[in-house]
Amino acid sequence: MSTNPPSALRLGFLTELSVAGRKMRTLFDGVVRERGLNLARARLLLQLGQNGKMNQSELAAVMELEHPTIVRLLDGLEKQGLILRCAVDGDRRAKQVALTETGQAEVTWLDGVVAAMREALLREVSEEDLAVASRVLGIIVRAIEAQPASALRGRDGE
Repeated sequence: MSTNPPSALRLGFLTELSVAGRKMRTLFDGVVRERGLNLARARLLLQLGQNGKMNQSELAAVMELEHPTIVRLLDGLEKQGLILRCAVDGDRRAKQVALTETGQAEVTWLDGVVAAMREALLREVSEEDLAVASRVLGIIVRAIEAQPASALRGRDGE
């Protein structure tokens, strides 16, 4: 472990990353709420738009949500007429989720929102800067995935 104190960049980077992520989610949520959605429902619709039919367990895993949370999200989307749940052949407990025509139209609209946000937020960022940022984010993600939470607890957390 290094004995040198962290630089100002190291001290502020993860905070800035966290703030940027939170502000981006808030911005997106504000836009989709105008259509009767929220961030979680919009993410789920986009996932179905990318992958087609999925069962509820697959959705829970991909979205990193508990099964009861997925069920509540799906209940709301079904009431809005955006998805259908169908029984899976050979497994009466499993439900497969598919977009309705209205749901597919909503995904098309959401794709446009995502594209507009990408354009607006990255307009002043060069391709070179994006390459570096993507590389750094990849390193951070791999470090997170490799780091057990127990290893991060300080002496007070023991």
